[in-house]
Amino acid sequence: MEKDEILKLENISRFYTVGTETVKALNSVSMSIYKNEFIALMGASGSGKSTMMNILGCLDTATAGSYHLNGTDVSKMTDNELADIRNREIGFIFQTFNLLPRSTALENVMLPLIYAGISKHERQIMAKETLGHVQLTDRMSHRPNELSGGQRQRVAIARALVNKPSIVLADEPTGNLDSKTSVEIMGLLEEIHRQGNTIIVVTHEEDIAKHAHRIIRLKDGEIETDEQNKNIVTVGSYQSETVK
Repeated sequence: MEKDEILKLENISRFYTVGTETVKALNSVSMSIYKNEFIALMGASGSGKSTMMNILGCLDTATAGSYHLNGTDVSKMTDNELADIRNREIGFIFQTFNLLPRSTALENVMLPLIYAGISKHERQIMAKETLGHVQLTDRMSHRPNELSGGQRQRVAIARALVNKPSIVLADEPTGNLDSKTSVEIMGLLEEIHRQGNTIIVVTHEEDIAKHAHRIIRLKDGEIETDEQNKNIVTVGSYQSETVK
């Protein structure tokens, strides 16, 4: 059975000019990602990992090459067109949560729906339902400073999911969390993946990457390895270790 291709990069390069020097952040990278994959994108500082994330998330455009997202070439889109496709197709989860401090959890989750032009009544229904999925029904009216780090990341995950995006792009999603909470958040991402979502986790942590089913490693702006993970770690296996 043919897999559904969600995104395709063909010979993507991203060059920056720093003074008189040209920096090749990405150099002719090609790859495809398919529906319901769980991918870890890894690489050391300077590997091109952040540039790759920005291009995948339509936050930046390539110097050369093409990027098709759900069959649409986004490589030559205007800033406004990119903003629209980001809101519809990509759910972002950030290391620093990026929540509005004066807004409640519910209001934070409703935000992408405002940009999508959905009515207030519908926004509330959809945001409440999504907060329920991440077990935060009892924290809807709380502001970020009234929530723990793990709860704030759950709000951020709900905000990423509320528009039912094609891809969930998580940038170091456990970077600001303790190890116990990190395991809980990875368990939630596993559950989201089981429900049919496509997830790309950008991380430098091997322990986090082990949850992914496919691991892509970047080095010097190129793909060094792209392999299926034969030793997938799940939160269930962590819990088993704890019980021993």
